Amino acid sequence: MSKQKTVVVGAGPVGALAALYAAGRGHEVEVYELRGGMDPSTVPLNFTKSINLALSERGINGLKNANVPGLIESVLEETIPMHGRMIHGANQGEVYEESQNYDIYGRVLSTDSYCADFKKNKAWFERRDEGVRQDHAQNPTQGKDTSHASTEIEVTFDFMIGTDGAHSSVRYHLMKFTRMSYQQEYIETLWCEFHMDPSATNDYQISPNHLHIWPGGEFMFIAIPSLDKTFTSTLFLPAKIFAELDKDPSSLVDFFNKNFPGVAGKLIPEAELQKQYKENPHLPLISIKCSPYHYGSSAVILGDSAHAMVPFYGQGMNAGLEDVRVLFEHLDARSNDASGRATALDEYSYNRAPDAAAINDLALRNY
Repeated sequence: MSKQKTVVVGAGPVGALAALYAAGRGHEVEVYELRGGMDPSTVPLNFTKSINLALSERGINGLKNANVPGLIESVLEETIPMHGRMIHGANQGEVYEESQNYDIYGRVLSTDSYCADFKKNKAWFERRDEGVRQDHAQNPTQGKDTSHASTEIEVTFDFMIGTDGAHSSVRYHLMKFTRMSYQQEYIETLWCEFHMDPSATNDYQISPNHLHIWPGGEFMFIAIPSLDKTFTSTLFLPAKIFAELDKDPSSLVDFFNKNFPGVAGKLIPEAELQKQYKENPHLPLISIKCSPYHYGSSAVILGDSAHAMVPFYGQGMNAGLEDVRVLFEHLDARSNDASGRATALDEYSYNRAPDAAAINDLALRNY
């Protein structure tokens, strides 16, 4: 009897974990990914930045249940435990910090071109041949345009798992085969990334064991530690305030001093703050809900493909890793054929969609 062929589209954390779960059950697994690395020329919509990821108990359980020796240990070695959030503010001109633990038990947070026919179980991918370039028609105003040569490949499969993100191609084509309810919302807030260097003694400038938050009512600034003693920081602002700052860039430092005390000049030099604000993109935040997540026995979407959420609850990736665990619990409980898989996917969509929608709502409300 031939092995079940499982194709995973999207090789981020959720797709990689899904591939490990499938391989652990003896499937013939193929993984397809648009990007060969963080190459800005291949990132959809020019989204070349990624908000830092926080790993919680929900995601850790998904990793543990992959039953891959050393996996969870290897992942945790590359994380920094954050025992709580550190709230920053000022009182009568005096800057203060206030720590708030996440959990009384000590648990922590740690930081394509594609087309498919799900009735025939076939997909077509564009393969870009690295190092081989082809010339396109010359544009008289822009000169010669060159790009990597590409060829189309046809892939057959028994089961496809779509983990290709909020702008999922798998979901787009799935909608042509199933009656999918779909809701997409861009919130009024945009985000911009900042970088906080180590101290003069090459140490963390502030506590590495906290997620640092400067709350400002309708906006906020956060800082998350990295292993190299830096912090990746993110400014969340309503689009209208970004527009006001863009009109008068000289007001940025005053805005920070008023709303995020202790950042400008102390943690990030003023000139560097202005430079990063100007050079780093101001990107949107999207919230997506849909249902069902599958079609027949052929395909299912997980993670951001199914339920992209704003980052304010810190559970987007964790919910995706949990998707993998829950999906395979349903698959394992049914017969290992198309009929059993169809029943398992029905149950998965029915049970998982309300849970994911709840986390999605909590993420919005937590902001």
